[in-house]
Amino acid sequence: MKAILFHEHGGPEVLTYADLATPEPGPGEVLVKLEAAALNRLDLWVREGWPGIKLEYPHIPGADGAGTVAAIGEGVSEWTPGDRVVINANLSCGACEFCIAGQDNRCLHWHLLGETVPGTYAEYVVVPAGNLLALPQGFDARAAAAAGLVFHTAWHSLITRGELRPGESILIVGASGGVNTASIQIAKLAGASVYVVGSSAEKLKLAESLGADHLIDRSKEENWAKTVYHMTAKHGVDVVVDNVGTTFPLSMRAARKGGRILTVGNTGGAKFEIDNRFVFGKHLSILGSTMGARTDFATVMGLVFQGALQPVMDKTFPLAEAAAAQQRLVDGEQMGKITLAIS
Repeated sequence: MKAILFHEHGGPEVLTYADLATPEPGPGEVLVKLEAAALNRLDLWVREGWPGIKLEYPHIPGADGAGTVAAIGEGVSEWTPGDRVVINANLSCGACEFCIAGQDNRCLHWHLLGETVPGTYAEYVVVPAGNLLALPQGFDARAAAAAGLVFHTAWHSLITRGELRPGESILIVGASGGVNTASIQIAKLAGASVYVVGSSAEKLKLAESLGADHLIDRSKEENWAKTVYHMTAKHGVDVVVDNVGTTFPLSMRAARKGGRILTVGNTGGAKFEIDNRFVFGKHLSILGSTMGARTDFATVMGLVFQGALQPVMDKTFPLAEAAAAQQRLVDGEQMGKITLAIS
């Protein structure tokens, strides 16, 4: 099979388009012939490497994917070759205390597809049978791949962990990324009033088209926390979605007393300082999460299939041009999800 792989950490130049043996599904596994994959910032972090990451080389990146069942392993009865499916990238053991409790994204032996195991930048990928969801007839594989990780992540953060309720106010820091565009839509669907901080008029226009009620251009309003404070009659917002990290000091100022700060990542950097007086003085809760449970995936993808939630699609690249696709993500040029077309 054709695949994008790397043998060492570095920039996009370490990615190679090469031939590899097609994997075979083991017991309980399914071989998926991929039609599309989607990019996430995770792909950049894995390629660049971080202290302590351990990979088997060559490594294939990519968490998101959709395609057709090509073969099934021993004991698999729920899938048949030819079934069209989308992949849940959250890999769990199914046997630990968290998996048994339905919290498989907290699995003691948790992995993420494309992070520490071979991913979806390839013509074929093997995944556990339970990590597949059937695609409705005619549903675009590219849209399914684009929705998978970001809507799964955003749903678990806002609804399962954050318990966002109708009538509440929510501030989303960032206007055009995959998780944030998903968060805007989910928040509107939940009945919240949505504030968005964006870096440009173009990105804020996208946020507005997705349902954002209040727009703040941080290129013009550097102290956007003060702006939010005044826009909310000096109360602050109930919930802040901050997946940047280094913006936490502003997010804490923008939150009302008893507010919740939701985070699923740190695109601005892993380490930063906060003023702890805001945490205890305002009775703030900081709620972190990674991906979501299988029940979350089935629920949110069902809403995607119905058209109630729609992934924002950016540019599509051929699989062979994955390095150029990643460079677009590095440069921050994307408006939504970048995808790979896999023949």
